Amino acid sequence: MSLIERLARLREAEERGILFTAVEGDDVGTKVLVLESGERVGDGLDEAVAQFDELVRRGRNRLLALSDGSKVFAEWYGPPPRLFVYGAVDTAEALCRCAGLLGWHTIVADARAKFATPERIPSADELIVEWPAEALAQVRPDHQTAIVVLTHDDKFDEPALIEALASEAFYVGALGSRRNQERRRERLLEAGVSEEALERIMGPCGLDVGADTQEETALSILAEILAVRAGREGGFLKDAKRRIHAEVE
Repeated sequence: MSLIERLARLREAEERGILFTAVEGDDVGTKVLVLESGERVGDGLDEAVAQFDELVRRGRNRLLALSDGSKVFAEWYGPPPRLFVYGAVDTAEALCRCAGLLGWHTIVADARAKFATPERIPSADELIVEWPAEALAQVRPDHQTAIVVLTHDDKFDEPALIEALASEAFYVGALGSRRNQERRRERLLEAGVSEEALERIMGPCGLDVGADTQEETALSILAEILAVRAGREGGFLKDAKRRIHAEVE
């Protein structure tokens, strides 16, 4: 099977992979496709291919500068990232609506069936009526999943965050005031969650953009999710020292 044929099948099966293409140097034009399953199509570009695990988790295209001075473009392929929201509140609908514009797959869960309805959350791709542990077990968050907890109730927040932190989710965010965050932190420590794991929680979640409305809050949270996924700080572009688009390492 040719590389192009395998790339087409990758898209159809919603597998994840990286297409490495040498754009400068002695191997210019060489292409190697590597899949998350370990399958490889093509030979060469070993130094670039060695970075596969990091690249596939970052979920972004990147221009790699290799030790011999050559450059390889790493092109990411895979299904859209997923946004899992626990808490079918108004902000959940705003988050799903905004994430949908980015092409993300959105999932909202809540144990309260009267809240998790298509009428209340029409923008969600999936609605799940389950308690946090059961909902997250159904979703099985991976390294291309962002999780946001919007409930302000310990019986939902705590199990949702415990399960989220036990997953590979690249982002775990929780809404709430700093006072509530600190109280929640103490309760999670008492529940056996480590200090290191707690550092993963972005709370209060969102970038400091002066958000006020539900839509502005959703934009703030999604902006932070994008920054975390890209390994960026989320500051002003005019102050940034790194390239805006393809990154050179």
